[in-house]
Amino acid sequence: MASKNITITEDAYDRLAALKREGESFSELVTRLTEQADPMAFAGSCPGLGTRVEEAREELADDLDDTHDELFR
Repeated sequence: MASKNITITEDAYDRLAALKREGESFSELVTRLTEQADPMAFAGSCPGLGTRVEEAREELADDLDDTHDELFR
């Protein structure tokens, strides 16, 4: 497998080293850290989600108000 050398600051190296698992190479670390899905890739993939969240929030607030009234009348 081919390899490349990169230059990073000591601070960047220290941050990476702190994330490195026992027995893990820096190449494996970089691969592991960059495999994670980008949450922004899913932006807009659930049409109407914001509206549903707001409806659920309003329902919860109503339920909490009702429970409060029942407990403290």
